[in-house]
Amino acid sequence: MMSCPLPLPLLPALHPQPALASDFPIHIGIKRGSDELLSQSGVTVMAPAAPHHADNNNQDSAAKKVKLEQNVGKPSRVIHIRNIPNETTEAEIIQLGLPFGRVTNVLVLKGKNQAFLEMAEEISAVAMVAYFGGCVAQLRGRAVYVQFSNHKELKTDQTHSNASASAQAALQAAQAISNSAGAALVAGAGAALQPANGGTEIQGGPNTVLRVIIEHMLYPIVLDVLYSIFQRYGKVLKIVTFTKNNSFQALIQYPDTVSAQTAKTSLDGQNIYNGCCTLRIDYSKMTCLNVKYNNDKSRDYTNPTLPSGDGDAHQLLTSGGVLAPQFLGLGSGLASPYGVGVGGVGLPAFGALTLTPASPALRALAAPPLPLATVLLVSNLNEEMVTPDALFTLFGVYGDVQRVKILYNKKDSALIQMAEPHQAHLAMTHMDKLRVFGKAMRVMLSKHQTVQLPKEGQPDAGLTRDYSQSPLHRFKKPGSKNYQNIYPPSATLHLSNIPATVSEDDIKEAFTKRGFTIKAFKFFPKDRKMALVQLPSIDDAVAALIKMHNYQLSESNHLRVSFSKSSI
Repeated sequence: MMSCPLPLPLLPALHPQPALASDFPIHIGIKRGSDELLSQSGVTVMAPAAPHHADNNNQDSAAKKVKLEQNVGKPSRVIHIRNIPNETTEAEIIQLGLPFGRVTNVLVLKGKNQAFLEMAEEISAVAMVAYFGGCVAQLRGRAVYVQFSNHKELKTDQTHSNASASAQAALQAAQAISNSAGAALVAGAGAALQPANGGTEIQGGPNTVLRVIIEHMLYPIVLDVLYSIFQRYGKVLKIVTFTKNNSFQALIQYPDTVSAQTAKTSLDGQNIYNGCCTLRIDYSKMTCLNVKYNNDKSRDYTNPTLPSGDGDAHQLLTSGGVLAPQFLGLGSGLASPYGVGVGGVGLPAFGALTLTPASPALRALAAPPLPLATVLLVSNLNEEMVTPDALFTLFGVYGDVQRVKILYNKKDSALIQMAEPHQAHLAMTHMDKLRVFGKAMRVMLSKHQTVQLPKEGQPDAGLTRDYSQSPLHRFKKPGSKNYQNIYPPSATLHLSNIPATVSEDDIKEAFTKRGFTIKAFKFFPKDRKMALVQLPSIDDAVAALIKMHNYQLSESNHLRVSFSKSSI
């Protein structure tokens, strides 16, 4: 049996199921395990008659086969799920059942790697077991086995629930989706099942259009990747992508509110790649997208005959629809092994269900990753003012700088080694052509894999520094919250680690002594450890960050400075 994606949300509700009977055939994957499997179901299975020449081994095999086949339970609202990973949450178990109908209870027995899921209707449970009988469900990359439980009702108490609060929260979220499904099915089911009709636009109802903002986008996100992720929750009609306020955004239209709400609930806050490309999803005010061109920026899946609108619009795609070579391998470069796999696209925090590639472009994303560089070549520096420490501080906003080497024979250029490839890419994205000390700095990836330290006795004049053990690294802790507060250079700086004894005038005076003019200043109203300070220009803010980061405010407090997304 093969692993499989979840079906479209509420798909069983759109297709009537056959009436149950005592001999209703259910075919599921059987793997012997707990006592739950060993209970007799009442199903009578005749073993094939052994030929006269059969030995005892053949008879034993036949007997084992009979016993395995007898382990198929009678239909029940309660479903037993085995072989779940230790870290599995109630929400992940609920996500397995949610597409088949309303979930009314859940119990995770983490010590036994088992879970129970109670559906509101037996027919929903039948559909779920039948579906996962043809393909193996996966949680966090591990095959799990779905079967009927001997229990007809799932009763839990505080002693049996490992995390009753999280279970209740997960159930409430699931029921919110299910409750909205009933009202939307009548309006949405017809549209969802209607085939695309030439150039006819299929219009969804309220809240069928999602607005998706991708934060911390360290790698290119192409339209096919968005389609492959969002089509798991319903039929995607149209997608429009654009850049607004320096962020990559997309509008995605579904035919019904059920699909849109399920996609939003499941994907909001998840990462496409590990540690970056975070999906922020809300509902658009638009109820229908007007797509004029089918190209790499927009697509109407109901009208494939639309013109591209630009001869170069498909430069990212080959004629076969496969991603161009420069994008091969990005999908698996940073994907978590425990995340959702959409052809190599990792969604680490989401349910960890294995999704299969839906297009050639996704198969391209699953290709082996290209080597990702950690060393940057920085040129056009102001050699009179730049130092290794200045570059360490500036580039440290976007990652943990390991080494800096200002080139001995070309002092307006430097090599900077970051801790991770995505940090190097992030620094290059935000700081290429940034004016530093009056000159537009150029930043690109270097062919070097590491920055070499000078050999003993080799002249260096202090141009090479090793910062690998620096206490000033901002991203030392895995999953650091600092990753969530990375912004492009701006004229407004975010200050933190301010002691209670330091006033606004003290901070302004510190900046003034270093030669900076403060246009505006504001403490955070609920946390006076943080403040915003506005400089006359981005150039001034860059220089101020370099000089004021780690400025000593008190005996035990050093100022922390970064770029802010806000203005005063």
